[in-house]
Amino acid sequence: MGKLDGKVAFITGAARGQGRSHAVRFAEEGANIIGVDVSAQIDTVPYPTAQPGDLEETVRQVEAAGGRMLASEVDVRDLAALTKAADDGAAEFGRIDIVIANAGISSMAPTLEMDENTWQTMIDINLTGVWKTVRAAVPHIVAGGRGGSVVLTSSLAAMMTNANIAHYTAAKTGMVGLMQVLAKELAPQNIRVNTVHPTTIATDMVLNDATYKLFRPDLENPTRQDFEEAASQMNPLPLPVPESIEITNAVMYLVSDDARYVTGNTHVVDAGARL
Repeated sequence: MGKLDGKVAFITGAARGQGRSHAVRFAEEGANIIGVDVSAQIDTVPYPTAQPGDLEETVRQVEAAGGRMLASEVDVRDLAALTKAADDGAAEFGRIDIVIANAGISSMAPTLEMDENTWQTMIDINLTGVWKTVRAAVPHIVAGGRGGSVVLTSSLAAMMTNANIAHYTAAKTGMVGLMQVLAKELAPQNIRVNTVHPTTIATDMVLNDATYKLFRPDLENPTRQDFEEAASQMNPLPLPVPESIEITNAVMYLVSDDARYVTGNTHVVDAGARL
C-alpha cells in the first residue's frame, strides 16, 4: 500500500524540476495527478523556462510509476484556466485531496534598477499565481469533506536576505502570510496548509548563468562548479547542492497522514543554512 493510495493531487509547475519530482513520487505512492504548466518562454526570466514536450515527459514518468495524470497547458496567472483544469481533473478522477502550488520563476536585478515588468511578472506568478491556484483547486478539497493538504512552495529567501532579488523575496515572504491565513480558515474542514522552504536546488531555474553570476559576482564567467562551491559554503552540513527529490521527500511528509497534526508551519530544507 502507498501512503497516497486513492488520492488525487493538483500540481502546478509540473513540467520539470520539483513539480515533476513531486508528481512522480506521489504516483509511486498511489496518487493520480492533475498537472499544469506552460511551455512558452516568460520574457523577464533569464533562463529557458519549460519547453514543449516537458509536460508530456512528466506524464510518461507518472504513468511509468503506476499513476494516471491529466495534464494541461495552463499559466498560473489565468484563474479561469486554472479553474477549468481543476474542475476537469476532479471530474476525471472524482476528487482532489492535495494541492501543491509549486510553479515559480526566478530573476535578478538591483531593487532600484528593476523595471516594472520584472517586478510585476514575479508577483503575478510567484504570489498571485499561488492564490489563484488555491482559489481554483482547494474548493474541491472542501467539497470532498475528507480533509486534505495544501503545500505552497516558498523559499529560504523568505528567511534569509540576499541582494538583487527583492521581488522574489517579497513574493516568497508574502506566501507565508497567505499560508497562515489559509491554515486558520481551513482547519475546521481538516485541511492542512503549510509552506516548504528549499535552499538552492539543482533545477533548471538555478543551473544557469544568471544564478551562477548571482552566487559568484567575483568571476566574469562562473561555471556550475564555481556556483556549487559557493552554494555549498552556505550550508553547515557537508552536502552537495540538493536535487529535487530532497524537497519532494519533505513535501511527501507534509501531504501524508504522517503530518496529520502539522498545519500553519514553515517547513525548511536548508542543510542548516540559517544557523
